[in-house]
Amino acid sequence: MDRADLMIAVTDRSRGGEFAAWFQDQGATLVLSALGQGTAATEVLDYLGLEATEKAVLLLAAPRSRRLVRKAARELWLDVPGRGILMAVPISSVGGARARDYLLSWQAEEDDMDKEITHELIVVIANRGHTDQVMDAARSAGAAGGTTIHAKGTGTELARKFFGVSLAAEKELVFILAKEADRKPIMKAVMTQAGMQTKAQAVTFSLPVTDLAGLRLLEEES
Repeated sequence: MDRADLMIAVTDRSRGGEFAAWFQDQGATLVLSALGQGTAATEVLDYLGLEATEKAVLLLAAPRSRRLVRKAARELWLDVPGRGILMAVPISSVGGARARDYLLSWQAEEDDMDKEITHELIVVIANRGHTDQVMDAARSAGAAGGTTIHAKGTGTELARKFFGVSLAAEKELVFILAKEADRKPIMKAVMTQAGMQTKAQAVTFSLPVTDLAGLRLLEEES
């Protein structure tokens, strides 16, 4: 399979339709949208010019293309505070040729330049109502903020076998974008302060981000 990425965009909820329409104009065949909630601290929200924490989270499969990310940064004004961020996470395979052709049939301008992995997407799955506990732990290790999506868990009956505890079905899915060097400390803090031994019962993993747009101001601040 040609190289492909899962594009994840996070923006204010009021701009979700604008972002989805832009990706469809580029040729994207399927854009999934979910409602999310921002978790950034008040001072970070003020710095980025954000007045509300309600978010739209968009996901789509795309041929790997740094030019597409750069085009999105320009045309969606991602360097303007409060407009949102876009990240690309590598896809290793797609099940079935028809599904692959459907998801990746659109032609983005490709280039052969690989970018060094500088950021990772930390994903935390925690019991609903414990986002603050997760984010307090993450911030103690340097995280600036994150985005949470309400989810419903399945297979919770197996939790006792692996962890010796019961898990609640109502979950929060927390996305935390972090510098690669900060990944381990943040994940360790979450596991220590909000892990399975706590009411949050959080589990966490990370994904490499192959490209990124929308964090210029935060990078300059750090």
